Amino acid sequence: MRGRIVRGIAGFYYVQTGSRIYECKAKGIFRKDKKKPLPGDYVEIDILDEVSLTANISAILPRTNELIRPAVANVDLALVIMAAASPAPNLNLLDRFLVTMEQQRVNCCVCFNKQDLVDEQTKDRLRESYRNTGYPVLFTSARQEEGLLELRKVLSGRTTTVAGPSGVGKSSLINCLQSHTSMETGEISSKIERGKHTTRHSELICVSEGTYIVDTPGFSSIELYGMEKEELQDYFPDFAPWEPECRFAGCAHVKERDCGVKRALERGEISASRYENYCQLYEELKGHRKY
Repeated sequence: MRGRIVRGIAGFYYVQTGSRIYECKAKGIFRKDKKKPLPGDYVEIDILDEVSLTANISAILPRTNELIRPAVANVDLALVIMAAASPAPNLNLLDRFLVTMEQQRVNCCVCFNKQDLVDEQTKDRLRESYRNTGYPVLFTSARQEEGLLELRKVLSGRTTTVAGPSGVGKSSLINCLQSHTSMETGEISSKIERGKHTTRHSELICVSEGTYIVDTPGFSSIELYGMEKEELQDYFPDFAPWEPECRFAGCAHVKERDCGVKRALERGEISASRYENYCQLYEELKGHRKY
């Protein structure tokens, strides 16, 4: 029988086939081949007991993609959620996540939740920061149930991994989008403006037929791995139109003179925050040891 893994916890995998969900263990051959089942995988299962709904995973079907962070398979879109306020949006963390998704060749959409807490000027500033990136930018409010129609259109017919720091309202938004699963929500600490980790594992949730969202544990930091500093510019799509204007081949857009990217920055074609984050990440990668 064929199904899809909707979550994995402590060596058990829960596979949905139609309206049923089977608790499964993976056969030892996967450990031998060093291939671990992931949420989002399409699999073949051998039924053990129809009463207790238990089975074994006998085969993992070919993946369209496999993400390392978060660890999910067969996704079409990454929706990265930040709060517009409370906590204040960490654009450096947002850009780190966008870079990791670009590295893994996954399309992205940026969503600022809690729009009811900010004015239009703040929203315009956030929107402007990502104007030339090619990423759709949405504003929502789970509390006021605003912006959900546009969000549903973006998610429709796709498997979307939903990620972001704790406390930005990911679980609240997911609860607004569907009624099958109630995700635990947490409060924001008044002292440090940081949310509690309410999601402890990745889980595939059906929003409507053919539309799934993958809720993943919140993150407070992202390290860039497996990347050379020279590659970083390839993961900033807003730089690409201006790179042909650089005088020297292999321009890093940091300290070089006659740089098309820096001229675009001066004209406002590239946001200052995006460029500052690029420079910070470049220096971070520059300091990585090579083994």
